[in-house]
Amino acid sequence: MKKSNKVIPQFKSEKEERAFWEKNDASEYFDLSKAVRVVMPNLKPTTASISLRLSQSFLEGIKLQANKMDVPYQSLMKVWLAEKLEEATK
Repeated sequence: MKKSNKVIPQFKSEKEERAFWEKNDASEYFDLSKAVRVVMPNLKPTTASISLRLSQSFLEGIKLQANKMDVPYQSLMKVWLAEKLEEATK
């Protein structure tokens, strides 16, 4: 026998709604068997700034390589790090 879903209350504010969902299980309010996968192509992952100390000559070498490839040096560093991480996790 299929259970009926609870009725979602009306909220006066986003804060009230957030508090409600923190305390309640959404599966009691939605029929998850009817859930549809959603693709959100414009979302970007959250990024974090880091501080990294490199020797001046090492950084200049990276900048020269990036210039040859016509890409920003920080973007090149991210690509290289991603490639090494993928390689290391295989």
